[in-house]
Amino acid sequence: MGTVTIYGADWCGDCRRAKRWFIRNDVPYSWIDLVERPDEIENVIRLNGGRRRIPVVVFPDGTHLTEPTDADLDAKSAETIAGSSASSAEINR
Repeated sequence: MGTVTIYGADWCGDCRRAKRWFIRNDVPYSWIDLVERPDEIENVIRLNGGRRRIPVVVFPDGTHLTEPTDADLDAKSAETIAGSSASSAEINR
């Protein structure tokens, strides 16, 4: 399983909240600070269909959420765990 990547900035309250969600749920993530890495802004704009919105959370399966709420992250986590369990069950057959 890969790592979650969060694009954001420390001045952004939603970014800090998203990071707290990952820490609280013991989910490893890679943080890309767009203030320190402005070269990554184009990637964020591409992911967002031309908009500048953060945080952008990119999951190992290639999907992403922009400005996710804690409920969005809870749902994605449940979906990922359910998907992992189904894959494991199929492998173990």
